[in-house]
Amino acid sequence: MTRIDAKFAELHAAGRKAFVSYIMAGDPDMETSLAVMKGLPEAGVDVIELGVPFTDPMADGPTIQLAGQRALAGGMTLTKALAMVAEFRKGNDTTPIVLMGYYNPIYNRGVARFLDDAKTAGVDGLIVVDLPPEEDEELCLPANAAGLNFIRLATPTTDDRRLPKVLQNTSGFVYYVSITGITGAAAAEAADVAPEVARIKAQTDLPVIVGFGIRTPETAQTIASVADGCVVGSAIVSEIAKGRSVADVLDFVRGLAAGAHRA
Repeated sequence: MTRIDAKFAELHAAGRKAFVSYIMAGDPDMETSLAVMKGLPEAGVDVIELGVPFTDPMADGPTIQLAGQRALAGGMTLTKALAMVAEFRKGNDTTPIVLMGYYNPIYNRGVARFLDDAKTAGVDGLIVVDLPPEEDEELCLPANAAGLNFIRLATPTTDDRRLPKVLQNTSGFVYYVSITGITGAAAAEAADVAPEVARIKAQTDLPVIVGFGIRTPETAQTIASVADGCVVGSAIVSEIAKGRSVADVLDFVRGLAAGAHRA
């Protein structure tokens, strides 16, 4: 059982919804992003998604693209992102960490070496958005064999024929993308999300967590109420981009987490 599995079992037993937060490793610099990361659990975050910057982030909207550019300009790399995880683990051995990014840096490092390094650092799961199920032998299956969850995205365009393929080797949780498009593009609507979550849950026992388009505690609450939890990324990254202090960013996160936990 991974930390992700354990966390969702704990939340289920307590009748609570999950709040998942995303930040970009190295944005605006490694020191600041690590300080934010270390404060996320106390702010109410159940699972941390740590973005690994990439030069061609095709699934990301402008907010996260710019965060990636800032991180890359500051020298952030996959190696340094793993070092951030290892540093975080010195003070927290329970909060699950999911690396989110693209396959190129992993391929460049070598899958076996990457999985070994990720496991050693304390990573629990992966979201690699440019590897479809047809490429599961490339990374998904080796990751699962290494004890890392491989988390897949389902979208409004994932129809009933496609969904079983998406779910077949997914573990940890299913990330449902609430809108068609890129991150940060529109507002999520619970009325649209609820039937889609139900459709996915009819085919899997995994938790379904909804992301994209959640910017306020109120939206976090309404979306979490129709799923097993929610993810917020662009709204948090926007606060970091404004130059907010670490304390102010964490206060913002605390409000979102409280909204999700009220669901």
